[in-house]
Amino acid sequence: QVQLVESGGGVVQPGGSLRLSCVASGRTVVIGVAGWFRQAPGNEREFVAAMNWRSGDTSHADSVKGRFTISRDNAKNTVYLRMDSLKPEDTAVYYCAARPGTLLQRSRDVYNYWGQGTQVTVSS
Repeated sequence: QVQLVESGGGVVQPGGSLRLSCVASGRTVVIGVAGWFRQAPGNEREFVAAMNWRSGDTSHADSVKGRFTISRDNAKNTVYLRMDSLKPEDTAVYYCAARPGTLLQRSRDVYNYWGQGTQVTVSS
C-alpha cells in the first residue's frame, strides 16, 4: 500500500501563490505516476497535473498551464504543485494521487492511491 499526505493549502488573494506538497510513504517503489486533482463544490473531481516519477515528464490541464507547475523530490518521496496567479475559480479541495505505470493519464479512475485532500481558497 501507498499512503499520500498533502499539505500547504490555505486562503490566498487572487493573483497570489501557494505550493502544495504531497509526501508518499509505504510501498513507494510501485509509484510510476503522481498527479494532482481538484474538486470544487458541486463539481466532479478534475485533473490538474501529472508527472512520471522516474523520467520527470509532465502534463498539465489547459486551465492551469502556465500558472501551475508539478515537480518532485525523489529523495524525499514528495511531489509538489506550485500554483501562481491564482484565480477564484481555482478554489477547490486539491488531492494528490498516484498509480503504477508510466502513462500520464488524466482520468481519476486509473489512479489507485489518494490523499485526504487539502483546501485551497482564493478570495479577496
